[in-house]
This record gives sequence, structure tokens and C-alpha cells, in this order.
Amino acid sequence: MKKTLIKNVIVVNEGKQYKASVTIDGEIIKKIVTHEECSDEEFDTVIDGSNQYLLPGIIDDHVHFRDPGLTQKGDISSESCAAVAGGVTSIMDMPNTTPQTTSLEALEEKLKLMANKCHTNYSCYFGATNQNVDILPQLDRHNICGVKVFMGASTGNMLVDRLKSLEAIFNNTNLLIATHCENQDLIRQNTQHYKQQNGNPDDLPLKYHPIIRSEEACFQSSSLAVRLAKESGARLHILHISTARELSLFDNKPLAEKQITAEACIGHLQFSDNDYEKFGTRIKCNPAIKTLEDRNTLRKAVSDGIIDVIATDHAPHLLSDKDGGALKAASGIPMIQFSLVSMLELVNQGVFSIEQIVQKMAHAPSAIYKINNRGYIREGYQADLVLVQKNDPWIVTQPLIQSSCKWSPFEKEQFNWKVKKTFVNGNLVYDNGEVDKSYHGQQLKFI
Repeated sequence: MKKTLIKNVIVVNEGKQYKASVTIDGEIIKKIVTHEECSDEEFDTVIDGSNQYLLPGIIDDHVHFRDPGLTQKGDISSESCAAVAGGVTSIMDMPNTTPQTTSLEALEEKLKLMANKCHTNYSCYFGATNQNVDILPQLDRHNICGVKVFMGASTGNMLVDRLKSLEAIFNNTNLLIATHCENQDLIRQNTQHYKQQNGNPDDLPLKYHPIIRSEEACFQSSSLAVRLAKESGARLHILHISTARELSLFDNKPLAEKQITAEACIGHLQFSDNDYEKFGTRIKCNPAIKTLEDRNTLRKAVSDGIIDVIATDHAPHLLSDKDGGALKAASGIPMIQFSLVSMLELVNQGVFSIEQIVQKMAHAPSAIYKINNRGYIREGYQADLVLVQKNDPWIVTQPLIQSSCKWSPFEKEQFNWKVKKTFVNGNLVYDNGEVDKSYHGQQLKFI
């Protein structure tokens, strides 16, 4: 088996930074040496990581790779290329594709597709509907990351809007339940109100998007999800929290003691409604990006431990899909390639520490989903690693974008951190701008 030495790096892992050399034997982290230099002669490949940081590979629990059926926007191969270019080594894909991942047959086909095309490690959610509750007990929690419940309509229209269906879902699975929480009735009422107010046009200006998909719509739905989880004892993970008000629903206690956890996404941590004027529909997503106060409070909640995970909700669209305003422009942002570096920029600004970024983007997803042998730099674990360089400025240009949609809200932005190398199961899949497309990752397994 191939042996690799990564020497003289600054390891960031489990709340600490320290200088070390890390050896990889095949797929596995064999040794972490902090007290002596390793011999170069023992290894097939030696990488000098002086003045660079070695992090556990990022685990993104929330992506839309658009495959099968929506591949004009992106596919598993293109979007996982973007992932490894961003230091992401494991992903969990959402079920709102064509066909939707809402049957055992569709689930099996989706996993086969991912095995043949995904350059990262992978899993996918099973999509709950108003009609398929009887299938949930048949799912193997060791092979599937969770059950996705759209408690608000979004791309793909997989809305679960019947209380009896929701109660049955929460009471009939031992898998983690991941929810998109927005009250669809209130969104419809808000849409009708603002259309009438503006003369019933087919579309509305973008400024209405965060008003229609309002704080109240998010809070009502998240409150219902938390109530159902507490009543049923289900394991609940609420995705893309977008408002300060929702934070009152979550406990500030050690992650190991939590039955209900929360995720924040890059867009809601980077932008506010002040940014719609600059970026337009390029930052239109569901739930909507809201006020500067919401953004700043979400950032504090990440630091304080109320929010447990940082993910992307990576959702590529063709730029033509983004034409229009609050009602017509597609919702979703391609984020995965720039997720880690954008968060490291917030480290430079003093918003987070690099140890917190590693906790929220690698350790916590591993712990919450109970992923086997990933998410940490530990001897005996899979060698999913990312090497990053500080003070290496570069500008995002279209040719650098790996996603097949070929745009990003970060175009023309300068980052001062750079992903240099990404290892997936010990394989160097991304190396200074080049992706090894011959490599395919492994299906995630859950304890």
C-alpha cells in the first residue's frame, strides 16, 4: 500500500493546534508524530507542509448535487469536483431530484449513481412524503444518513404539510430527521398580501423575498419540529437556521447531550438583506437571508455552541434560472467550493477561531450523524484531510469554478486562505488546482 508523509504541518484537531507530521498508510492515518522527525525514506510520497494547516476533511451534511434528473444545473461528478477543491471530503445529498429519493428503488439507484460518479465520500437522505411513512422502518440506519422532511416547500416541491403525516414520520423512524422549516401557509398568505399590495403582478422585487419567507414563518415551523421531536423522542437536526428568534428553541449544552441540533449555512453567516442590492438573486435562497442582526446573532450562536454545524446547502442553478425577483428567480446558491475558505476569512476577521471552524464543519457532523471513523485526525481513522495555506491571496474567477453552473456570488472576491491539497481515504484527489477525476469515494457508514 502507498505510504505518504505530510511533515511539519500545523494540525488543527479537537480544539488544539500543534506542529506534527502525519503518516498515511493506504487509506488510514497510521501515525501522528509530534516529538520527532519521520524518515523520508520510508514513504512513497513526502509533502512538506511547513507553515500550512492540516485539518480533518470537511463533512457537508447538506448538498443538492442535482443528480439524477436535473443535471443541466450540475451533477454528482461536477459538484463533487467543486467539493474536493474546497476541502470537502464527505457529502450528504438531498432527495429532491428527478426522480425524488422517496422509494427504496430510487434510493438504491441513487447510491449506485453516487458510487460511480462521486469524488468524495457520500451518503444521501431518504425523502419523507405525506404517503411513504410505511417505508421508514425498512431503512437501515447504518447505511443512510437520515430522513429529510420538507416542512416548507422549496425546489422539487416535496412539502409535507399534514400534521398526521408529520407525527407519523417522527414516530416511525430511528434515523436522524433533518428538516427544512418554513410555514407554507404563512408564506402563501404573505405572497398574496404583497401581490395585492402591488397590483397583483406575476413577480415581486427581490426585497420582498425575506419578508414573504419571514421570521415568523421560520419560527412557527421550527417550533413545530421541536415539539414533535420532544413528544416522540426522535433525533432532530434543523437545517439552515436563518433567524435570531429560532435560537430560543435550542439548548446551549454539550453536543453529546443534545437530542435536537441546529445547522447554519454559509449564506446566512456571510450575507444579510443589505447585500441583496449588490448580489441580487445570486444570494436568493430558502429560507431567505435576513437582517444584519440575524446574521450577527447566528455567528454568535455558532461561537457559543447553540448552533452545532456549519454546512452549505450547495444548490447550483443556471444563471438563467436566477432571472426574476422574489417569486420567479430560483432559490439556491452554489457554495461548496468556497465554504471552507470563506469561513477561514471570518477567522481572520476575529469572528470565529480556526478550532471552531473545524469543530462545526468536521467534528460535529461526524458526531451528530455518528459517522464511522471520519471527521477527526486520529490514528486508525480514514485519511480524509485538507491542507490549507494562510496568507496566500487569490481572487475567485470563473475559470476556477468547478461547479458546472460556472458562477458564484464570490466571483471577484479575494480570499487570503487557499486549499492546497485534499485527501479522500488517503488519495490525493485535489492538488493545487487539479482534481483527480479517476478517484471515487466511499459510501459513508454510520454507527
